[in-house]
Amino acid sequence: MASIEELRNARLNKINKLKENGINPYPQSISRDYTIKDLKDSFEELSKNTEVDLSIAGRVMIVRGQGAILFIVLQDGNERFQAVLKKDVLEDDKFNLFVDTIDNGDFISVTGSLFVTQRGEPSILIKDWSIATKALLPLPDKWHGLSDVEETYRKRYLDILMDNTVYDRFVIRSKIIKFIRAYFDNKNFLEVETPILQNQAGGAMAKTFNTHHNDYDMDMVLRISLELEHKMLMVGGYSRVYEIGKNFRNEGSDPTHMQEFTLMEWYAAYETLEQNMTWTEELIKSIATEVLGKTTFDVYDNEGNICPVDLNVEWPRVSFGGLLKENAGIDIEKITTEEAIKEAIKWGVKEEEAKKLGRGNLLDKIYKKCARYKIINPTFVTDFPGELKPLAQQNPDGTAKVCQLIIAGAEITNQYAELVNPIIQRELLESQSKAKEGGDEEAMDIDERFLTAMEHGMPPMTGFGMGIDRLVSIFTEQKNLRDVIFFPTMRPKE
Repeated sequence: MASIEELRNARLNKINKLKENGINPYPQSISRDYTIKDLKDSFEELSKNTEVDLSIAGRVMIVRGQGAILFIVLQDGNERFQAVLKKDVLEDDKFNLFVDTIDNGDFISVTGSLFVTQRGEPSILIKDWSIATKALLPLPDKWHGLSDVEETYRKRYLDILMDNTVYDRFVIRSKIIKFIRAYFDNKNFLEVETPILQNQAGGAMAKTFNTHHNDYDMDMVLRISLELEHKMLMVGGYSRVYEIGKNFRNEGSDPTHMQEFTLMEWYAAYETLEQNMTWTEELIKSIATEVLGKTTFDVYDNEGNICPVDLNVEWPRVSFGGLLKENAGIDIEKITTEEAIKEAIKWGVKEEEAKKLGRGNLLDKIYKKCARYKIINPTFVTDFPGELKPLAQQNPDGTAKVCQLIIAGAEITNQYAELVNPIIQRELLESQSKAKEGGDEEAMDIDERFLTAMEHGMPPMTGFGMGIDRLVSIFTEQKNLRDVIFFPTMRPKE
């Protein structure tokens, strides 16, 4: 079997042969009257006029036959159409040049008349052809595609090209995002854009990716959330805003976590957390029925097990404290930090890590190990520890007025009754700052810019955050988030 380098050299020789025949293998324009999809949709009508030739273009995927007739499968997007090359229709030189220079993977334009073969296959009889792009490397084996999973991520373009289910999966992703935009546009939300490069991170508890601004000679970070800028825009008078954008958290990666991810956040003035949950349920159910056409999905949990999920059931609401009480025997109102450290270690958190974490993060670790993975059908978990949610309204019992939507053991949304009291906000962020000084790397910093905006007056509001990648993985029933991201981050090959 020829090596890749040998195959590439053979194609380079074919480029030279095309040039010797006065043909540019990479022309600026080609003939194309119809896309393959449009041609297929209108084939019956177009094929009635056999005296009018038309042109289509596509990638050569299959060439079969030999001698005086060749059958060529052209692909455009995920649509395919058959072209027939016959020696008695085309000049010998033109026919032979096709045989000698065209390979699978090349893009060509063909001109001819439409007909149906004896086997009933709609086809175009080639009366002329031209090269559109000469490919230097071959396509993967047509039967097996890319067999190496890592290679499908590194060369997603080939994965998409060779597997229609992958092609369609990313079309679904696009439709989901389009639907989300339309949903919030129809509720009079304003779509906004906020900076990815920031002086300091805020809006979430996460480790940052750090960089340096050479022109200003200052350290900067990639954003971990959209929250603070959105809330500051609300001070400016916008009553409803949303954004879909990239965020970055420099933490561990696994099939359900990526350091670079697409996040959707929205904020609405004068609305409550209850309304927030109602909209969330309405949105996700509507995506299921209107984009996917079903409400039951086989969803993978964090362990890679398939969990049948039904979105059309009642979405219960349970408290964080109730789940810890039921599954770990912990009373979150009474447990001290020292006791939480001991409990976390019992539940598998490493002692060195546990001693660096604040009480809220410790309880969250225990919750994830003892309770969250058990939640399969959509469930809103409410009232997380207040120190874990310093940007949310605080309840008298030390919890925050928040909820998370959990599906198949994974967090799908984060939803807050937003804190707008600048005095309490400062106190909570100062507490976070002390936790960070104590070794909790995920604790938030004080952001004076945000606090100043809040002191100018921030309307009462509710807010929402949702990972788009995780939502798409549920709706497309994928095990790994990398399977719903065009170009996931990978280690370079040695």
